[in-house]
Amino acid sequence: MAIIFPFKAVRPVPTIAKEVASPPYDVLSSEEARMLASTNQHSFLHVTKSEIDMPVDLSIYDNSVYQKAKSNLDQMIAEGMLLKETSECFYIYELVMHGRSQTGLVCCSSVDDYENDIIKKHEFTRPEKEQDRINHISITGAQTGNVFLAYRNHAAIDQIIAEWKRNHQPVYNFTADDGIVHRIWIVDEASVIHTITHTFETEIPCTYIADGHHRAASAAKVRKALGKQAGPGADKFLTTLFPANELKILPYNRVVKDLNGMSDEDFLSALHDDFVVSHYDIPVEPASLHEFGMYLNGSWYHLTALEGTFDEDPIGVLDVTILSNNVFEKHLDIEDQRTDKRIDFVGGIRGLKELEKRVNSGEMKVAFSFYPVSIEQLFDIADSGNVMPPKSTWFEPKLRDGLLTHLI
Repeated sequence: MAIIFPFKAVRPVPTIAKEVASPPYDVLSSEEARMLASTNQHSFLHVTKSEIDMPVDLSIYDNSVYQKAKSNLDQMIAEGMLLKETSECFYIYELVMHGRSQTGLVCCSSVDDYENDIIKKHEFTRPEKEQDRINHISITGAQTGNVFLAYRNHAAIDQIIAEWKRNHQPVYNFTADDGIVHRIWIVDEASVIHTITHTFETEIPCTYIADGHHRAASAAKVRKALGKQAGPGADKFLTTLFPANELKILPYNRVVKDLNGMSDEDFLSALHDDFVVSHYDIPVEPASLHEFGMYLNGSWYHLTALEGTFDEDPIGVLDVTILSNNVFEKHLDIEDQRTDKRIDFVGGIRGLKELEKRVNSGEMKVAFSFYPVSIEQLFDIADSGNVMPPKSTWFEPKLRDGLLTHLI
């Protein structure tokens, strides 16, 4: 069963919460982060992407970058921008995007649960990305990035959260510059904390990592590295748990640099072996599973996978698997999308115009749009012990860094 813990968050004073809150460290380049934080001394990017306060030519993995993150965090606490909670609490985090609301429970989850597969995974991690977060957590002594977990809906938890929101005022309530509303409530009543904890421990068998595999893996490896020196805070990691019916998954689209020596005509002809291919006059946003959009040489095409081109098992039926097997590997000689430099990934939030832009600029040769994976597909794969192809899901809206931090 899922073990969760209340915790004493480090969080901004309410008057500057909007200024402190920053996009997750891994959705911004250093240049983008530098521009966003250039006129905002309160931005938590000074902690999560502290290279913005260092020389531009310095490696973002240099030890001094992590030391700068620690000094910036310590300074924000010392100057009163961030305060430390005096008692252990849960937090309710609501996000509203385009009129649609989703609400999660911010807590600490158990590293033991992660290692024992009570917290289920669906992606492989990359060692260099793990090491970056290991260094950041170890040197700052803080988990600044939130791991996004999902669980199958539970009526009692839904009711507790809804009642708390209805009967209490949020400590934070602001609209970020991108138009997304962020609201956070503090759950500080011992009886409610006990009920939530007990319900998860006795009635919710597992949770699923939706976003944040590297942050979760890094937390576990930090505890292992600390060994006997690890305090009780290292046994836990910062998470926000969302019920499945509140979540929306966007597609994770692809762009490819070249056609592996093929002409446009030969490539299009080859696709007819496995797809029904139709030329379109407008951008193609797939309307159902096994449909794809393709942008090539200024034109859009609609692809529909033919019967017999994919397996019906949890991995084989995924659209990312279908395109990987029948296009990327078969024709473009891209066997490992995690490491091949000829392919790149574009989050669905950026829209089809971003695909056109990447191809029209000459940077990329061809782009593919996908129909999004469902949350049930994600659960099925994680339950089966399988792993999705890389970059299969894009969750939106994103939790903001800096609003709730866990010190280890």
